Amino acid sequence: QVQLQESGGGLVEAGDSLRLSCAASGRTFSSYAMGWFRQAPGKEREFVAAITRSGGRTYYADSVKGRFTISRDNAKNTVYLQMNSLKPEDTAVYYCAAYFSSNFNVRAERYDYWGQGTQVTVSS
Repeated sequence: QVQLQESGGGLVEAGDSLRLSCAASGRTFSSYAMGWFRQAPGKEREFVAAITRSGGRTYYADSVKGRFTISRDNAKNTVYLQMNSLKPEDTAVYYCAAYFSSNFNVRAERYDYWGQGTQVTVSS
């Protein structure tokens, strides 16, 4: 069992930066690939970024590539999402998720555990 708790969301202006954190409980955090997803009002949940359990490889949605960076600290059981050059279309609830695998996945249904989400609102 893994419990995830996101933090770091908020209201910012276009062009600003935010860093989201996702703290995991349990001693098996390093056994899970981690992903960030987001869901805007009236839209389906979409993949944002993922990282392998070692942190050696990352993958991004085209919409955030070059602006967002996913990282993890297995000693702290935490995964991060650094978001730079934010745009109004980045406004959404952001979720972190854990996938019991050495690799990552872009499909939300493959993830085993989810956090409750944190709201990110970017004003124009």
